[in-house]
Amino acid sequence: MTPTLTRSESRLARVIIVLGVVLIATSMRPALTSVGPVLDRIGLDTGLPATGLGLLAAVPLLAFAAISPLVHQVAVRWGIDRTLLFALLLLAVGVGTRSIAGPVWLWAGTMIIGTAIAVINVLLPAVVKRDFPGQVPRMTASYSAVMNGSAAVASGLSVPLADLLPADWRGALVVWSGPALIAAIAWLLRIRVLRHRASAGPGVPVVAPRPVDPERTMWRSALAWQVTLTMGLQSTIFYILVTWLPTIEVDRGLPPALAGLHLLIMQVAGMVAGWTIGSTLSRWRDQRAVGVLLGAGMIIAMIGILVAPAVILLWVIIAGMCSGSSIMLALTVIGLRTRTAAQTTRLSGMAQSVGYLMAAGGPIAGGWLHTVTGDWQAVLILIIVLAAGHGTAGYLAGRNRHTHARVD
Repeated sequence: MTPTLTRSESRLARVIIVLGVVLIATSMRPALTSVGPVLDRIGLDTGLPATGLGLLAAVPLLAFAAISPLVHQVAVRWGIDRTLLFALLLLAVGVGTRSIAGPVWLWAGTMIIGTAIAVINVLLPAVVKRDFPGQVPRMTASYSAVMNGSAAVASGLSVPLADLLPADWRGALVVWSGPALIAAIAWLLRIRVLRHRASAGPGVPVVAPRPVDPERTMWRSALAWQVTLTMGLQSTIFYILVTWLPTIEVDRGLPPALAGLHLLIMQVAGMVAGWTIGSTLSRWRDQRAVGVLLGAGMIIAMIGILVAPAVILLWVIIAGMCSGSSIMLALTVIGLRTRTAAQTTRLSGMAQSVGYLMAAGGPIAGGWLHTVTGDWQAVLILIIVLAAGHGTAGYLAGRNRHTHARVD
């Protein structure tokens, strides 16, 4: 099994291990968040209505839900590191495929993207648990911050790139195959340089002794379901905002470029807040207060957009702070509520499968509500309800305890 980092390890080994995680984080969200600001252009070009565009945004989330439970077995067979390398290459292929002219390529590429990111989503928390068992909150906060930051950059650059490049929105989206290719190169270097650290065999990194209770599967654990709801509700809120917030602002009179900039600001605020809170979580006895605070903050932000839209940037910043911190919290409790990397992989697969299945309905529901009501108020009210549920789930998942579910 890949050993824990020690003080005697070479500086090069430390840099390679940390850099590998950071570069993977840069590739996890741009392929998704770059779509929202140019969604109206995609609709004009393809003829898709609001509900169809919502479904397009939901396709990766449906892939997350379908693929996540299968990742554990693939990683047992191939090993975490090689599975991650394949997923990064697949992600680059998917981003390129999506930008080929024609509706078939648009939908096929989007599905490939979802499949690749699903694998990365599940395995990265297991890498953190395996390589940094004593620093789970800090490392999770670090890669979450990078993930949010790259997502923000992609959101902010989509419209300017679409205006600049001759292929319009297709050119703006294909650019984001670059981070995946760079991460794949870095991860391949990591595998080669540290090959002797994984000489026990491809299945060892995710195999662990059977935990205390051999009869309780992860799917029958109340704590696992609380973690899953924490992941699912925050993801649903995030993807509704990423998909529809620029459109909501444009409908209220803001220029598209400014709406895209607001989405960037929202995610930068999330990156800063997530890092700030996450870097201190290891000092806390539990994470209950954080869960409640984040749910309440998102409710305040949505009410603010409803009743005081003149200062919408303030509410966008608050929503971003809560959203970015919420994904950090969800990923952190996946590691903290388990005892081994094998359990982490299982819980991560469950949480992200069910969680993203929930999240997939968010953009679709948003588009449907707008179509039915002709306004965005119903969507903002939906987010308020989801935020209340997220605060409750975050409180329960934040309690200082571990799941005793078995790992087969």
